[in-house]
Amino acid sequence: MATTLQRSSSAALFDKAQTLFPGGVNSPVRAFQSVGGTPLFMDRGQGAHIWDADGNEFIDFCCSWGPLILGHAHPAVVERVSATLANGTSFGTPTRLENELGELILSNHQYADRIRFVSSGTEAAMSAIRLARGVTGRDKIIKFDGCYHGHADALLVKAGSGLATLGTSSSAGVPEAYARETLVLPLNDLDALEQCVATYKDQIAVVAIEPIPANNGLLIQDPDFLREVRRICTREGILLLFDEVISGFRVGFEGAAGLYDIQPDVLAFGKIIGGGLPVGAYAASEEVMRHIAPTGPVYQAGTLSGNPVAMAAGVAQLSECLKPGFYEDLDRKAARLVDPVVAHAQAKGYSFNIFRRGSIFWLAFSDAVHIRRSDQIDPDSMAYFSKLHAALLERGVYLGPSGYEVGFVSAAHTDADLGRAAQAFTEALDVAFA
Repeated sequence: MATTLQRSSSAALFDKAQTLFPGGVNSPVRAFQSVGGTPLFMDRGQGAHIWDADGNEFIDFCCSWGPLILGHAHPAVVERVSATLANGTSFGTPTRLENELGELILSNHQYADRIRFVSSGTEAAMSAIRLARGVTGRDKIIKFDGCYHGHADALLVKAGSGLATLGTSSSAGVPEAYARETLVLPLNDLDALEQCVATYKDQIAVVAIEPIPANNGLLIQDPDFLREVRRICTREGILLLFDEVISGFRVGFEGAAGLYDIQPDVLAFGKIIGGGLPVGAYAASEEVMRHIAPTGPVYQAGTLSGNPVAMAAGVAQLSECLKPGFYEDLDRKAARLVDPVVAHAQAKGYSFNIFRRGSIFWLAFSDAVHIRRSDQIDPDSMAYFSKLHAALLERGVYLGPSGYEVGFVSAAHTDADLGRAAQAFTEALDVAFA
């Protein structure tokens, strides 16, 4: 049932924030510009629920954009963080917690031998690109339109015109000279990849891809396409980077690499491994990782890398993820939300679908059975999402405020939460299509 959302406290906080931060936010999508209205300022979270500054309660499917696979304030995470915090927040030295989290990941992930912790997913992808260039001695990189690898200069690049695929910067402040070293290709197009590697023979250091692209819709790729990308990279001496900042530890402990049984050369991680605290990591074979300083010539450093509080949160969270049946139960929960909503849309004849991979889901206002490329998303469909988002807030359900972003189901969502949320989704769809 819809209720009138109280927003006066959030509105006052946003007024103040606009005097402090560009656009009033510290990350652009939080500004609610694509859905309208005042952004909601959250005060607290518990389990699958969050409460804003006006006391409104929501079932949360943003989950801090993915890290909170256990939900908010999970007891195991809170207990481990609290105990660690009491001993100090940072030392600038090695700690045993780095060893603990590193061993926990590597001993349960067959595709990596060595790992380096950093402080964000952007830093992980940026460092992995530098590593690939250092290993191969080549400069150019390939990325795919519709994949996002953080806001490093070389990666904020979009496809240029013509067959050369030379990128152009997608942000002010990115030198075109940097952009020209990045080649941007369409997803799910092996001919384009073959043509590109032939044109730039022996110049390409790395092919970077989200194996489950989840930053511009959920563009689920055919596993055969990913396997062919792997084959081409091997043939050409190009390193393959799987950016698993979102999919890592989300679709399974070994992420998309494990799901599809594909060995990348380098992996980038983030989000879930920090238990809700700022963290990232990149990992590879021992042979590749020995190129990183201090054992090799590729420099990368960070004052807060391996921060003990973040490591403690990661150990607590990933230990829960390793429990038998964890991912199977998470998949069941996601189906419990998605299936009745899709059935309702089909019964009403709405041009709508929900794409899902494990506990990641994306709302698409489309009749398409597959959407594998970003150019297959109709920009006009976002008007429907804006209406749906507002209707969901009025029914106590919180999604990230962009129709291009995905949602997440956490282990904290109960069947009651999911049933209530599914009902809210069906009502909100009726509003959006009215």
